[in-house]
Amino acid sequence: MARITVLGGTGYAGAALVAEAHKRGHDVTSVSRTAPETPVDGVDHVVGSALDTDVLDRVLAGRDVVVSALSPRGDMAGRLEGVVTDLVARLDGTPTRLGFIGGASSLLVEEGGPRLWDVTEEHMPDEVKPEVQTGLDVLALLQESPEGLDFFYVSPPQDFGSWLGTASKGAYVLGGDVLLKDADGTSTISADDLAIAIVDEIEQPRHRRGRFTAIS
Repeated sequence: MARITVLGGTGYAGAALVAEAHKRGHDVTSVSRTAPETPVDGVDHVVGSALDTDVLDRVLAGRDVVVSALSPRGDMAGRLEGVVTDLVARLDGTPTRLGFIGGASSLLVEEGGPRLWDVTEEHMPDEVKPEVQTGLDVLALLQESPEGLDFFYVSPPQDFGSWLGTASKGAYVLGGDVLLKDADGTSTISADDLAIAIVDEIEQPRHRRGRFTAIS
């Protein structure tokens, strides 16, 4: 049993991760700015912000894994990079592993590049670009972090979000730095299936100080 804290535990990816980790018998703490509409029995639901150092003091102590499923929106816009910098400083040299659920834009569209961001930036709405940049910056921040930090970065596939209504299959195909697509050219996964992949990584680490992606 691992002691897992999920920052952003009521969002699309975060809530699925909380539910999957708890289902497998892990000790789960979920942190969110508002209380969940349907709390998971047995999960420690903490209402608070990752911007609050007192909250972080409470939810990081003694944890085996801390996963950020925070979105760079609202009061977190332009500040998520600072939260991750703080987490790196706190967890460097400790046994606690840091996970981050980011975006797809840093994935390569084919082996050797270019990145998805490089081929989509000019077509992307301006209001979305800062969020994408945060994902790119956090990946670089983690890759450049001290060797004493054990981290993993998760890139969902190109099409990922609650509005898509992606069906869960209870399985996934794992990838590394290259964007994955199925035989029909679709690049998607449900939050539930991505959560399975993340908890599998927590239970059997394969990407220490690395990044992975998955489709279903």
